Amino acid sequence: MDTRPSSPPPARPPLARRPFRPLAAPRATARTVAALLAASALFVSGCGAGGTGSDGTVAAALAALPMSTPSALSPYYTQKLSWRECGAPGFECATMKVPLDYDKPASGDIKLAVARKKATGKGKPLGSLLVNPGGPGGSAIGYLQQYAGIGYPAEVRARYDMVAVDPRGVARSEPVECLDGRQMDTFTQTDMTPDDAKETDALVGADRTFAEGCGEHSAKLLRHVSTVEAARDMDVLREVLGDKKLNYVGASYGTFLGATYAGLFPHRTGRLVLDGAMDPSLDARQINLDQTAGFETAFQAFSADCVKQADCPLDGKDATPAQVGDRLEKFFRALDAHPIPAGDADGRRLTESLATIGVIAAMYDESTWEQLREALDSAMDENDGAGLLALSDSYYERDARGHYSNLMMANSAVNCLDLPPAFESPEQVEQALPRFEKASPVFGPSLAWSSLNCTYWPVKATGEPHRIEAKGAAPIVVVGTTRDPATPYRWAQSLSRQLSSGRLLTYEGDGHTAYGRGSSCVDSAINTYLLHGTPPAPGKRCT
Repeated sequence: MDTRPSSPPPARPPLARRPFRPLAAPRATARTVAALLAASALFVSGCGAGGTGSDGTVAAALAALPMSTPSALSPYYTQKLSWRECGAPGFECATMKVPLDYDKPASGDIKLAVARKKATGKGKPLGSLLVNPGGPGGSAIGYLQQYAGIGYPAEVRARYDMVAVDPRGVARSEPVECLDGRQMDTFTQTDMTPDDAKETDALVGADRTFAEGCGEHSAKLLRHVSTVEAARDMDVLREVLGDKKLNYVGASYGTFLGATYAGLFPHRTGRLVLDGAMDPSLDARQINLDQTAGFETAFQAFSADCVKQADCPLDGKDATPAQVGDRLEKFFRALDAHPIPAGDADGRRLTESLATIGVIAAMYDESTWEQLREALDSAMDENDGAGLLALSDSYYERDARGHYSNLMMANSAVNCLDLPPAFESPEQVEQALPRFEKASPVFGPSLAWSSLNCTYWPVKATGEPHRIEAKGAAPIVVVGTTRDPATPYRWAQSLSRQLSSGRLLTYEGDGHTAYGRGSSCVDSAINTYLLHGTPPAPGKRCT
């Protein structure tokens, strides 16, 4: 993959109140831009055809929709897009209409933003290749214009029109709105590890305020931003683009979206790559618990590397990874009591919550480990929290003017509609804390309490855990990274076994997602599949 700038990972999967998925890193390397474009989590016992939720029940399979398109949807499937130049040279944009409610198409429309870059080379055209970086809440158009449309392998861009659509409720597609910048600052600084009833009430109050803001500003839309509806939107786009089958590369949460499409429309599924796979058969609590374990795995890898570096601020002589974790925990506790200056124009100080998110943001891609060491060194030895605050801001997509993208709003809106809440009360979180702390002594408490957001959501979930089999679909490539912090490897194992035509490609390494991250083995296998339709051999593993 010499032709691509570097490897930017995707966006991120669903996690509770603070979805883990940095989109734009404070550094401008192409690899990090993509790497900080995707993520989520889980801890399952075994890799059978389907998973079980925390209550032990086995999820039912997603049913395919009828092959014929209902006549009421015909106006959407037959619409013509009006393309115009936009963004960088070579990119075109258009607006597509889809029904707000597929069960009641006459109840109104949603306008979705679409972008493309037409195939650039000779050879037989292969149609459109839709890309999605994850989230939920990541802008697919941003990903296309900043990375995929210029950074995917030249041979892929030569044969495919590179296409993206911001899902309903995201970025340019009628975004979900909840809080303004100042309110988001307050929300992100709320203590995520309450020590007493007063702090617990403050955390619950912050989650309620966030949910109420979404209900006030996006009441109508909140009921119709599910992954199933977004997948149905992709089928409308497929038809409007003139493709008989959907070809797709999805990362992180984008794998759930792509797998959902295959489950609903197996007969229209073309070449699908699901990189950094999620497991749709798991409930929200299990997802959050597994993600907690995933970040601990990534942190252990970071720690083992850190103690080898001369500038590691977390070690003593010959320190073990466990000792590194102990020192980080002590640092977090100190911030909990006394936040430190961060040189912020708006007066924000580095709190325990912001520091925790800053460290988590750096776990997505090992190329950010050096930046994390520098940020920790400044904070721990020089009382300067600017570096960790910058990492946290990149995660939340907060710019220097104090403006947040709608990533966090859309993330919660989709997650809270797709699955019932992980916990029904703070008391349930307290009961579950030992399991989360066992999964990760460093991150467990924060991630357990972060699972409360959907508890107070203004609309009830319409989805539930389910398996996706997609019987009759063409081969689907599922990619799993063995030490992926956001989408644990066992999720990829499980999804590949659920899918009737799933083919698992394993990358033995660190970081979130694998395509375009430096493994010629992974890149070659995926490129061959996209260009020729030949999936990797069963059991293929790459380094």
